[in-house]
Order: sequence, then structure tokens, then C-alpha cells
Amino acid sequence: MPEMEMPTRETESRPAQKKEIGLETFVFIALFVGFFAVFSMKMGLVNTMNTLMNTAYSLLMDTVFYLMAICVVMGAVSDMFSEFGVVSLANRLLYPLMKPLYGLPGAASLGIVTTFLSDNPVILTLADNRYFRSFFKAYQFPALTNLGTSFGMGMIVCTYMVSLSAHTGQSYGLAVLVGLLGAVVGSVVSTRLMLHFTAKLYGKERDMVPEEERVRGIEKNMRPVREGSVGSRLMAAILEGGASGVKMGLSIIPGVVIICTLVMMLTNGASADGTYTGAAYEGIHLLPYLADKCSFILGPLFGFSSPEAIGVPITALGAAGAAIGVASQLVTEGLANTGDIAVFTAMCMCWSGYLSTHVSMMNSLHCENLISKAIISHTVGGLCAGVAAHWLYVLLSLIV
Repeated sequence: MPEMEMPTRETESRPAQKKEIGLETFVFIALFVGFFAVFSMKMGLVNTMNTLMNTAYSLLMDTVFYLMAICVVMGAVSDMFSEFGVVSLANRLLYPLMKPLYGLPGAASLGIVTTFLSDNPVILTLADNRYFRSFFKAYQFPALTNLGTSFGMGMIVCTYMVSLSAHTGQSYGLAVLVGLLGAVVGSVVSTRLMLHFTAKLYGKERDMVPEEERVRGIEKNMRPVREGSVGSRLMAAILEGGASGVKMGLSIIPGVVIICTLVMMLTNGASADGTYTGAAYEGIHLLPYLADKCSFILGPLFGFSSPEAIGVPITALGAAGAAIGVASQLVTEGLANTGDIAVFTAMCMCWSGYLSTHVSMMNSLHCENLISKAIISHTVGGLCAGVAAHWLYVLLSLIV
């Protein structure tokens, strides 16, 4: 397949066109009405609309602004890393590991660290730094979404899973370690699949930052820095990086609010008393229902000890935080064992709500045309993470 060409002025001035009123107009109307009908038949139209708005508002206030705060802090950190040579050091030291494993430059390892300590969109603050981008080829850059998401909320997920031992008295340390290894397997699969798609579009030679856009006069083995003393450079990096974080935080709002609202309403059920009230996070429980119908396939792959366990990775599609809450409930009720914890850790970390964030992250990277490819790659990667964690735990159980 030929490499994707950059749009020209001629193509930019001639927008895509379709017949004013065509078949797709009526198909869209039918699907739009059908979408609300599916929810309304179970929840009622009024409750559906109230839940839709309340969930969107709750996500905006409790999730998006929290992510924005993280983006601001990590944006400052990433600019400091770039200004004082940490990015260059990581690229030099970890290139021998990152290149054969992920097919990415060593600088990409910083994306793993920052997302593991916080959440998926934080990698965007690194990606917004021109010096960081200069280490990448054009085909490698979109794969940062898959790499970062594979480790999103990793510290929180691992810590929380270990703490579940308080409910049962069992030690989950080994299971969580196996789950972490499973997430690494999933991250490699997801990233490599994404690179397969992007290499076909962009080729493997084009630089992410073209030569004419790079800082002039930078000699070999040198890096660009800001003018002034160490203190002024530090403050400039903090403030400019934080401003970049604000921009990234704003850019993820549409994707997180819209996609996560949809996923939550498809995943969750009625309120605690079994009724619908229009409160936030109610839903029709469709995704877990479909997963239960596929349990004859998913069971052998992941080795779940109960059908209810499938709810954890399904919930992780929308939000890792909600998923670990489901895991806690299953452990308390005796519906999840140590092997399940390994799989929960791997899939919660690797997926970490990617259906909620992938769209907005790819939009922020200006890679809208690759959203479906990123989602497909990460779906496969998350499944591989769960399978790897299950069978690694089985093998270790035979040895230990």
C-alpha cells in the first residue's frame, strides 16, 4: 500500500460532499431513534434522559477535571524532563529495550512511567512537547495512545488489588505481579498491532517533526534548551508545561464525557433497590449480559471462577476505577479467587477505560482517521493480557 500523502491546499479547499438528502439521512434517523428506544424500553424515556445528563455532568465534574489537574501537573513534569535532559537520557538508556520490544524509541518509556503513576491521557502532555516528538517517526507517534493506555492507572490498580487481601486474609502479591506481566504482554501486542496499521499509512521513513520545523543550529548529541539561568528555565518549563496540560485536559472532554457516558449506560444496571430513578451511572446492563452469553469462550481463556467475574473486564472497558470496585465486591462475596485477581489486574490496567479515552486521545494527536485501528488493536491487546495473566498464573501455581 502506498504511503499516506499529506493533504494539499487543493484538497483542503474542496470539502467532501454528498447528496443533500439521501438514504443515509433516513438510516441515521432510524438508528438514532432506535438507540434511545433500546434504553427507554427498560429505563423509561424520562429516566434515560435524566441518567444521560446526570452521568455526563458527573463525569465532567468528577473525572474530567481530575484528569485535567493531572495533565497540568504531568505537563509541567514532562517539560522539566525535556528541559533538563531526562528525555534524552531515557531515549539513550532504554532504546535497546524499547526498540525490539515495542518498536518505539527509548523516550517512549517515559510514557509508560507517567501513565502508570496517573492515567491514560497524561501521555498527551509528553506528546505535545516538540523535542519529545522529534525522537519518533510519523508511523510510531499514534501508537503512544496504545502504549500509554496499557499502563494507565497502573499504580492505583496494583495497590488496590493487593489491598483486597484484607477481605480474605490471602496474599495477592504474586497474583498482582503476574497481572502486571500480563499487562506488559498486552501492551506489546496492542502497540505492535497499531504500528502495523500506521506503517501501511505513513511508511517507516517520514519523521514526526520534519527537518524544516526542527530547532536550527542544534549540533549532533546536543539538545535545545530555554534561554536564561537554571531557575528561570525551571519556572518557564513548569508554567509552559502546565499550560500545555490545560490544553490537553480540555481536548479530552468531548471523548471522555460522550463515550464514557455511553459505555456506563450500557454496562451498569438499575439502582441498588432495582428501580430506575434517572440518577447518574444507571444503565441497561447490556454489555455484561452479552459477555455472559459468551462465557463458554471467555471462561477457558481467562479461567474465571464465577460467571460474575466477567463484569470486571467489561467494566474496565469504560473505567478502570469502576472495574476495581466491582472486583472488590466479588472478592468480598467469595466470587473471585487469587487467579482471578491476576487476570483482573492485567485487564484493568491494560484496558483502563480505553473506550472512554481512546477517541479523545487520538483526536488530540490529530489521528482521527486511526481511531478504529487503535481501538481494534487495544481490544486484542487487552484480551491477550488477560489470557497471558491466566496461564502465567497457572504455570507459577504448578511451580510454587
